[in-house]
Amino acid sequence: MQHRDDSEPSYDPRSWSRPRPAPTVAAAVPPPAPIERARNPLPLIAGIAVTLGGAILAYGARPSDETVTGPAPASPAAAGTSYDQRVLNIASPAAIDPTLRSLGIDPADAARAAALAQAALGDTPGLLRLDVTLAGTTLHAATVTHVDGGGVAIERGNHDTLAARPLSANLTRRMRFVRGELDGESFYSSAVAAGVSDVLVGAFANAFRYDFDIQREVSAGDVFEAGFEERVNPDGEVVGTPRLIYASLATPAKTRALYQYRLPGDAEAEWFDSSGRSSRRALMRTPVDAARISSGFGMRGHPILGFRKMHRGTDFAAPTGTPIFAAGDATVTFAAMKGPNGNFIRLRHDNGWETLYLHLNRIAPAIVPGARVAQGTPIGEVGTTGRSTGPHLHYEVHIDGQAVDPMSIETGGGRVIPVAAMAAFRKVRDAIDAKRADTM
Repeated sequence: MQHRDDSEPSYDPRSWSRPRPAPTVAAAVPPPAPIERARNPLPLIAGIAVTLGGAILAYGARPSDETVTGPAPASPAAAGTSYDQRVLNIASPAAIDPTLRSLGIDPADAARAAALAQAALGDTPGLLRLDVTLAGTTLHAATVTHVDGGGVAIERGNHDTLAARPLSANLTRRMRFVRGELDGESFYSSAVAAGVSDVLVGAFANAFRYDFDIQREVSAGDVFEAGFEERVNPDGEVVGTPRLIYASLATPAKTRALYQYRLPGDAEAEWFDSSGRSSRRALMRTPVDAARISSGFGMRGHPILGFRKMHRGTDFAAPTGTPIFAAGDATVTFAAMKGPNGNFIRLRHDNGWETLYLHLNRIAPAIVPGARVAQGTPIGEVGTTGRSTGPHLHYEVHIDGQAVDPMSIETGGGRVIPVAAMAAFRKVRDAIDAKRADTM
């Protein structure tokens, strides 16, 4: 086997990164003989290409001129650290420590993280989301958040200690509108079927308490529309209770559309029509919610006495315990048991009218003679005390000492938004109408 002289250049690129031996003095070499030109140039070109390719590879693999004292720092992932992430729902901040321990996290980390979270959140019970990042038994990070996105982040710092960082709630407001027709069962079932949240059904009915007798003036096929504002988190989940901002009800006899607006200086918002006139009247048409009129005003056969007798009011049948409200701002003149009337309340209103409430199951403790009540204040509960055949409210309205039909009287016009506040009201009204136009 013939040995190659190491002094000759090598075409193996791997050898080019090794130090070359010191040059030696060689004997004189006679000049090479003339090379006969090749008839086919392709082998020569291929050889040159192979040589250049090897040179390029060797250049890329050459040692750097910079001195490296050790390996470059590695990222946690490059160092082989493996993170595990868990997402859990817990009932309260008190559950943080045992939950972290159940994941196998070091008890010291679990206790420290729980203490930091509870200091930021308090101990109030409520559903929380717990996002945990751990490396083996070491807690790397955790966030504890309410459904609104607010909460606390627990993070491991540069000194391998856990620290807390507060997280602000991240909510946006949106308006939604739904429309439907009343079915033959109830307004409640119709509204819920159309997409109205059940917590808003009562507020919707109350918006029209001055304009409609829900039991007699509204029937199947009538059209309603509800607009409400709700807050949503980044996941699109509704947070908290929505707020009714628009209500519309159309019957063959009349149509009403109302906007909720709070005037400067008022404690609560009120319902106004598009022209800025309040829907509120001197008296509510029905002082009890979700009640059925079981007997109207006028002559009738008395259900107990057995003979025809003037019925001086309107009976609203409802379950025992259903709240009864003051029909208007007034002063209490009587509140006690009174013979056939059972538990009985008489209110004298600022315009001189009087309203009477009979057969109550209970009178509210604050309703005593001389007390002032505001319209809509709960004054008692439906019952069947006195001369009564079942739970209901007997309701009367007296004008100048004479009983009149509560369902037929004109209850007076509402106040109008002052000129100085109309621009702000129109801005709210127009924003609601624009959103309705986009979504309905």
